[in-house]
Amino acid sequence: MTAGTVTPIPTRWVGPLHLTGDVVGAQEVPLATYESPLWPSVGRGARVSRLVPDGIRVTVVDERMTRSSLFVAQTAAEAVAAGRDLEARIDELGEAVTARSRHARLIEVHTEVVGNLLFVRFALTTGDASGHNMVTLAAEGLMERVLTWHPELEYGSISGNYCSDKKATAVNGILGRGRSVIAEILIPAALVDEQLRSTAARIVELNTRKNLVGSTIAGALRSANAHYANMLLAFYLATGQDAANIVEGSQGITYAEVRGDGDLYFSCSLPNLIVGTVGNGKDLPFVDETLERLGCREEREPGGNARRLAALIAATVLCGELSLLAAQTNPGELMQSHMLLERRNGETR
Repeated sequence: MTAGTVTPIPTRWVGPLHLTGDVVGAQEVPLATYESPLWPSVGRGARVSRLVPDGIRVTVVDERMTRSSLFVAQTAAEAVAAGRDLEARIDELGEAVTARSRHARLIEVHTEVVGNLLFVRFALTTGDASGHNMVTLAAEGLMERVLTWHPELEYGSISGNYCSDKKATAVNGILGRGRSVIAEILIPAALVDEQLRSTAARIVELNTRKNLVGSTIAGALRSANAHYANMLLAFYLATGQDAANIVEGSQGITYAEVRGDGDLYFSCSLPNLIVGTVGNGKDLPFVDETLERLGCREEREPGGNARRLAALIAATVLCGELSLLAAQTNPGELMQSHMLLERRNGETR
């Protein structure tokens, strides 16, 4: 391979997924990955969704992007007083944001004080952009305003890590960062047996023992899932997202329960999906074509296309999560499937 050669990541469209809720209809999804068994695994979950009347129901819970700025006071008392003042003057701070941006809107100010350090977490809506640059630009203007109001404070940093960007933290799950989406499905017992070669009881038991208990003893931060990161990275790479955001994006909780006579309720809650349909990387030809095929280039209210994208991602995560957990209820199935699929793909390359 010579310098400057571009080697594309293998990409396939999987599905379609049958969707209801905040996104309705059938939609294929793109996955860019070197882990070739991911395609048929997600495909199995997609097939199940097409056999269920309501398919996968997706609900977009919230959306926001954050930047936490750091100020330095002489004393903790000064820092606390300044923080309380800023929280009380959110309307004035919001006007400062609107004056600098057509799309950003300030929706929350949250403060924390450590010693004489004042951390101010600004939360904004950012339309169809993921919002990294937008909130940083807004924070610059807000810091100027704050330092004018409070000359007793000094500049610390435009970002004080309380945001928290591309790090696994508890604050994002508690206060929100990105698009928060829940995907859920109710699968009749017969389909669990026929399509997943398992039972609702076995899948629920494994989810409790593996995802909930196993993740807890591992010290996971607000996270209990099998492999959200696999689907997220593949989807992010295919749609021009900042792939480093899978760090917080893969924080999420898989929940399952037995209903009725052996039916399976299965859900994936993803509170930190940092994605956008405009901004850096989205003007690349292949990304533009992909977003158009996903229905994320339509005329919608601000943020509508990004919310659709986040909902599609959450549904895709559910498909892969469901398939993997079902496979792991059967001894030997996971490894046998990987070896068979990877050998087959290797022979056809």
